[in-house]
Amino acid sequence: MTASSPTAVLVLRLAAPLQSWGDRSTFNRRETRPEPTKSGVVGLLAAAAGRPRHAALDDLAGLGLGIRIDQPGTLLRDYHTVSDYRGQPLLSAAVTAKGRQKPTSPAKHTHITQRFYLQDAIFLAAVEGPRALITTLEHAARHPAFPLALGRRSCAPAQPLVLGQRTGSLEDVLRAEPWQASPAIRRRWGRENGNAAHVNLSATLDDPAGDDVRDDVPLSFAPTSRTYTTRRIRHTYLAAPTGLTPDPDRPPTNGGHDPFALLGW
Repeated sequence: MTASSPTAVLVLRLAAPLQSWGDRSTFNRRETRPEPTKSGVVGLLAAAAGRPRHAALDDLAGLGLGIRIDQPGTLLRDYHTVSDYRGQPLLSAAVTAKGRQKPTSPAKHTHITQRFYLQDAIFLAAVEGPRALITTLEHAARHPAFPLALGRRSCAPAQPLVLGQRTGSLEDVLRAEPWQASPAIRRRWGRENGNAAHVNLSATLDDPAGDDVRDDVPLSFAPTSRTYTTRRIRHTYLAAPTGLTPDPDRPPTNGGHDPFALLGW
C-alpha cells in the first residue's frame, strides 16, 4: 500500500455470548486475551473470503487494525477432566514401533484441560487498507464462504457483524462510532452519568511508534507450519458518542467533583 493509494476502513462489531482470543495457548490450557488479536481478526476475514489455511496472508496481515472495547465482558473458565471409563491409564502421545499409543508413564488416570472465554463482550474492530481490498472483504464478511468465529470455532458471532466502510484514520473512525454496549449497560451508565453525550472507551491501535508489542500477526495458518510475527501498538482512550440524550437537570455523579477546587487551581 503506497502513501497515495486510496484507503478505507471496515468496521466490524465483534459480539457473541462467548469469544476467545488466545495467543499463548497450550494443549491443556487455552487462554484468552481481553481483546481480539490481529491473528483472530485476520483469520475471520480469511474464512469469510474462502481462503484455505495454506493460502498466502500478506495482504491481510498488512492491514491496519484498531480495537475498541465497548463492553469488556467477564472471564469464563471451562474446566474439563478426561478419564478412561474402564479405569485404565490414559494413553500418551508417544507411539510404539507398530504405531500404537503408549500408556502414560508414570500412569495417569485423569487429564485436566482448561479453556477460557470472554462472556458477553462487545468490541469494535476497525480494519484499514486499500479501498479495493476493503470493499472485497466487506462483501465477503456479509456473504462468508466459510463459517465465521470469534477466536475459536465454537464462538459464532452475533449480528450485526459488519457496520460498513468509513474514511479517516483508525483512531478517528473508532472515536466517531456510536457506543455498542448492550441497552441495559448503556441505560445504567446513563443514569449514573446524567446521560452524558460521550463515554471514554479503551482502545488499542496499530502504531509503528507504539510503546507495546504484540506477537499476533499471522504469516501462515497452515496446520503444520503456523507462524507469527510482531507488531507495535498504542493504548489509548477514545471519547465515543453514547447515543443518549443529555439530561440538563441531572449533573453527572462521576467526574463532577474537582479535588483541587479548594486550592484555587
